[in-house]
Amino acid sequence: MTTTADMKTTHREAHVSRDLMLPPLNPDHSGGLSVGILISESLDSLLANKGRALLTMLGVIIGVASVVALMALGNGASREITGQVQSIGTNLVFVMPSAPTSNMQSRGQALMQGTTPQTLTVDDAKAIEGLGLPLNGVASVFNGSGDMVAPAANAFAQITGVNSTYFSLNELVAEQGAVFTDAQDRIGEPVVVLGANLARDLFGDGQAVGENVRVKDTVLRVVGVLAPKGGGGFGSVDDQAFAPISLVQSRLFSARTPDGNSYRVANILLSAQNAEDIRAIQDRIAVLLRERHHLSADGSEDDFRIFNQESFVSILNNITGLLTTFLAAIAAISLLVGGIGIMNIMLVSVTERTREIGLRKAVGARASDILMQFIVEALVISLLGGLIGLMFGMGVAFLVGALGILTPVISASSVILALGFSMAVGLFFGIYPARRAARLNPIDALRYE
Repeated sequence: MTTTADMKTTHREAHVSRDLMLPPLNPDHSGGLSVGILISESLDSLLANKGRALLTMLGVIIGVASVVALMALGNGASREITGQVQSIGTNLVFVMPSAPTSNMQSRGQALMQGTTPQTLTVDDAKAIEGLGLPLNGVASVFNGSGDMVAPAANAFAQITGVNSTYFSLNELVAEQGAVFTDAQDRIGEPVVVLGANLARDLFGDGQAVGENVRVKDTVLRVVGVLAPKGGGGFGSVDDQAFAPISLVQSRLFSARTPDGNSYRVANILLSAQNAEDIRAIQDRIAVLLRERHHLSADGSEDDFRIFNQESFVSILNNITGLLTTFLAAIAAISLLVGGIGIMNIMLVSVTERTREIGLRKAVGARASDILMQFIVEALVISLLGGLIGLMFGMGVAFLVGALGILTPVISASSVILALGFSMAVGLFFGIYPARRAARLNPIDALRYE
């Protein structure tokens, strides 16, 4: 005879049994897990093996950090170059010497020796000025460098020989004193105009105008200090000294041509009155120089090159862009190494969890569920490594910016590229271990020791 107490005990045991039973499989998903659960399980697996997970992510961290930092610095360098070229004036045209186009041996020797061909002269600049083109002015430039010695300090600086027109073309104004005049340039008067940084290096916060500095055996009187122009690391005018070109060519540096009839110049700078005339002006100057240098009219023997601001910026940006891409590609090798590390650790994980895989399949998990589980784990590892690497890369870029070397520019595209590539690496190298896990026979997996 069954008592009321026995019935209550039987009911309670049945309730406990139901609690211990696994819930029935969802017929629509055949035991499948949501992405959220897969990510949660992946994080639990990483936290259970923190040291191994960190070593696995190390290659991805280094790769992403390197790519982000290099691209930020490369973008910063491009922006600084563009800003400096655009800040020197408007509608500028640069005539620069070059090894003859057809003489590749001369050009190769110049590049290997780190020298610039000396094919332009002061007479070329005077001939351009004599064309009567719609220009704001023509300025000859000759560069040298040496120690500048002041009474209380000295500094190694670039000493640029220019005529007075150079200052107006480049929109350079004196903050103290004044720039030198055409008359002072013609007679080669020993005067000098200092950039803002150079003046501070030589005279501190004191008055520089009226003081003397010595370059080699020549004493120069400071007649002006330029207003700060900004920029750094790429030949900023703030770090230069400017003296009459006739003085620089004849007394400070040897600039006479081999025939002794003229003086060499590093480049010729001119400014067009209208931007629409720049192309025609360049073509007319090219014809003139070919005639003066007795070169072929088709330009195949040109020993000069003519740039305007737009083309000059484009060339410089192409150079920095190629260099940045090259360095970033080298850094991306670390991502591939990190991907190999992810594949190795996932293969180890598959081996360690063989019985777990067999149990999941035994209770209804599909091969696609196992495949997705391990792919998500690989993606989580690569994404976490990418995020940590992103923080490190941004830290390095900002550190360089804080040191004042240049201002980094971290673009959204570089961040997306680095993180996207890191996840692509995780996906690519995670597929093989995931497929291996998905193909395991559940019976063999359950028997695995």
